[in-house]
Amino acid sequence: MQIVRYSHSGAAPQYGWVFEGKVGPLEGSPFEAFKRGGAQHALEEVHLLAPVTPSKIICVGRNYVAHAQEHDVDVPEVPLLFLKPPSSLIGPGETILLPPQTQRVEHEAELAVVVGRRSRWLNPETAREAILGYTIANDVTARDLQRRDGQWTRGKGFDTFCPVGPWVETEFDPADAVITCSVNGELRQMGSTRDMVFPVLQLLAYASSVMTLEPGDILLTGTPAGVGPLVDGDELLSSIEGLGELRNPVKAEPAH
Repeated sequence: MQIVRYSHSGAAPQYGWVFEGKVGPLEGSPFEAFKRGGAQHALEEVHLLAPVTPSKIICVGRNYVAHAQEHDVDVPEVPLLFLKPPSSLIGPGETILLPPQTQRVEHEAELAVVVGRRSRWLNPETAREAILGYTIANDVTARDLQRRDGQWTRGKGFDTFCPVGPWVETEFDPADAVITCSVNGELRQMGSTRDMVFPVLQLLAYASSVMTLEPGDILLTGTPAGVGPLVDGDELLSSIEGLGELRNPVKAEPAH
């Protein structure tokens, strides 16, 4: 099932589901018991939002060998975790803003895991039970600030630096799915989830050994090689086989 958050005709945001190009409401929360209402609105008639509202966004660095090599860094022996603030989250079609503090913003298309229940100390054998589904994300990064600061909070944490969507797919196999990223129609990134150093269930178990995972939390699983710059006026297209496409325009934010 494809789960969305959307608004229609100015109404308050709500959860819904997608069937044959139409959206219907969910009565209740996708993290608890719910009923599916009739799919009545065409996708084009609703405003899709980021599909969940996480308490935290957990990210994994250097989880593809080729990406580590393009930055001339070692692949970590254990997953390298960092956080993006929830305020960095945007949805499909929303604009990525290039802050005036940076001269180099880059795209990083990634598979994202959405946590379905409160979890701590998962193990790889049981971690699947804690997953609601999967979606597309882009770990937008101010690369110059990331390198200058020596830690990643500022470079990864600007508002709009985490586009996610268009929906959460509950029936998805993350073992071998093609990830691509294009800018203005030019293919920049292409890889497969099979090339992850640490697979999804191991990442989820590891993260849950550090912090409690809450329903709706998002885990970004790393990016393939090919990251590159974004500039004012670009259109970013992040795509994962079986999950659809996530489009976001790019605009320079004026200095304040």
